Amino acid sequence: MNTQPVIGISGCLTGSAVRFDGGHKRMGFVMDGLGQWVAFQPVCPEMAIGLPVPRPALRLVQTSDGDFRMRFSHAPHDDVTEKMAAFTDTYLPRLGALSGFIVCAKSPSCGMERVRLYDEKGNRGRKEGVGLFTRALLEAYPWLPVEEDGRLHDPVLRENFVERVFALHELNTLRANGLTRRALLDFHSRYKLQLLAHHQAGYRKIGPFVASLHEWEDLDAFFVAYREKLMAILKKTASRENHTNVLMHIQGYFREHLNSRQRGELRDVILHYRNGLLPILAPLTLLKHYLGEYPDRYLLQQNYFAPYPEDLGLRLAVN
Repeated sequence: MNTQPVIGISGCLTGSAVRFDGGHKRMGFVMDGLGQWVAFQPVCPEMAIGLPVPRPALRLVQTSDGDFRMRFSHAPHDDVTEKMAAFTDTYLPRLGALSGFIVCAKSPSCGMERVRLYDEKGNRGRKEGVGLFTRALLEAYPWLPVEEDGRLHDPVLRENFVERVFALHELNTLRANGLTRRALLDFHSRYKLQLLAHHQAGYRKIGPFVASLHEWEDLDAFFVAYREKLMAILKKTASRENHTNVLMHIQGYFREHLNSRQRGELRDVILHYRNGLLPILAPLTLLKHYLGEYPDRYLLQQNYFAPYPEDLGLRLAVN
């Protein structure tokens, strides 16, 4: 299995001139930053169904029956919906090892949300559509981290996406290496604090499910169910309040080792983060310093401290 996460990506976002107008939408962070740590699998669904570059613009049409069709703007009777469906039917089943997908916003084929809808008479409607390719992708892989280029400019959504990509990659690698009960339990143990930061109710709910692992004869069936639950929790963006609770929880491990000045300093740094005065990197750096001084086996294994390569700098943002 690839040692790096493999991410599917709309071809135009890599810098390839595959857009309808012969242009591209290259993303600097994705290609120059994230690209050092992942492998990309580009695809342009519109070219994959045989359309040229340049080509007439396409639009997403909602029929009176509620169906979604993809048709040319200049020739609304020229419909390519079946071609796109045939492509997704053959292409999507080959993507099981992917750890994420980045799609192009607003595209009638790749847009993840707010794609402009038209009616059958060509009247512009609300921005409520999902591109045909991405709709099929989300239906086939509901656990897969999928984001579009515009949303990745938001630092919170960007970090959440990258975090999920690396989590799913580790989970995929676990399966590829051969599932064992011990490996599954160890994996979940490493992610406990991370899950707690994302969704406390989800963290409490998944615990009893993992505890029932011994009742499952089919480990792969357990894996499939666990993957969906895990990725659903991680999809919820980690809030400042939840992060603060986790940081306070970690702080408790050092209470007996720190003097009153050190405890006060650590508390203040965590509270400054909670109040938006410091990035989360500040309390984490201090906690990792104390973890180096006073090692704790449970904390040392927690993925929460390094959920993705530190060089990406995603924890530098205050939010």
